[in-house]
Amino acid sequence: MRVVANGIGVEIDDQGPPGAEALLLIMGLGMQLIGWPEELVRMLVARGFRVVRMDNRDAGLSQGFDHLGVPNLPWAGLRHAMHLPLQAPYGIADMADDALGVLDALGLAQAHVCGASMGGMIAQHLAARHPQRVKSLTLMMTTSGSRRLPQPSTRVKLALLARPASQERAAVVAHLQRLMRTIGSPAYPPGPQAERQRLDAAVARAWRPAGTARQLMAVVADGDRTPLLARIGAPTRVIHGRDDPLVPVAASHDLVARIAGAAADIVPGMGHDLPLQLLPHFAQGIAQNAARAAPPSMETIA
Repeated sequence: MRVVANGIGVEIDDQGPPGAEALLLIMGLGMQLIGWPEELVRMLVARGFRVVRMDNRDAGLSQGFDHLGVPNLPWAGLRHAMHLPLQAPYGIADMADDALGVLDALGLAQAHVCGASMGGMIAQHLAARHPQRVKSLTLMMTTSGSRRLPQPSTRVKLALLARPASQERAAVVAHLQRLMRTIGSPAYPPGPQAERQRLDAAVARAWRPAGTARQLMAVVADGDRTPLLARIGAPTRVIHGRDDPLVPVAASHDLVARIAGAAADIVPGMGHDLPLQLLPHFAQGIAQNAARAAPPSMETIA
C-alpha cells in the first residue's frame, strides 16, 4: 500500500501483528522493498515483529523524481575525486526523512530499524537525528562514507556503472545477473534459475535506472557520516560480509569503532547480497540486537 511520508508517496509492505514491536527495513541503491526476501520477513514475523518494508523514493512503486533530471555521473565522480562539492537532486537526509515519515504515517512512535547498503546510510541519519524514534539499529553491508576506508576495485565500480544491452526485460535481467555475480557472496552462489526468476519479478515490478542514478548522486554527495555516528545511542549491530567486494569489510570495523556499544557480526563467505542460506542468521542477529533495547513503549502518534 502507499502512504504519504515526508510529503511524498511511499510504497510500503506491512506484515505481522499490528500491536507487535515494529521493525523498519530500508533497502539499498536502486533496490525495491522486495529485495528483502519474503522468507526473511516470515522469519522476523515469527520472532514477534511487525515488519515494515518500504520502497525508497525513486525506486519500486514509490514516487519518482524524474522532473529533477538525470545526473552526469562521470562528471560527479571527477568532482568527488577532486574533493569538490556536489549538488545532488536530493540527499540521504531527505531519504531518512521519508523513512521517518513512514513511521509517522503508521502511527509508530518507535521502531527497530535495519538498513542494508545505502539503506544503512539512511538508517545512520535516522538514528542520529531522531534517536527517540529508533529502538535498535542493525546496519548491514554499509559504511560511514569515510574517504580513509578501502574502496571497491575498478572492476566492481565498472560493473556498478554498466548498463544493459537494451531496455528489453530479458536484457535487463541478464545485466542484473552479471552485476550480482560480481558483488555477490562467493560462498553462497544462488541457483541461476531461482536468481533469474527473482530478478525478472523485480524488473517486472519496476525498473527505474534514472532513479538509481539520482540515488547514487545522493550517496556520493552525502560524504563522510563519521560526525553523525557519535550521536547514535541505539543498540547497534553491524552485519557485514568478510568477502564483500563493493563495501570492503574494513567499513564494518570503522562503524563498530565509532558507534558506542556497537557489536560486529562479520560473516565469512558473504558478499554484497542477502543469500537465502544466511537468512536465519540475519533474522537471529536482528532479533538479538532488538532484545538489547529498552522494553517496548506503548506510546503511539495520533
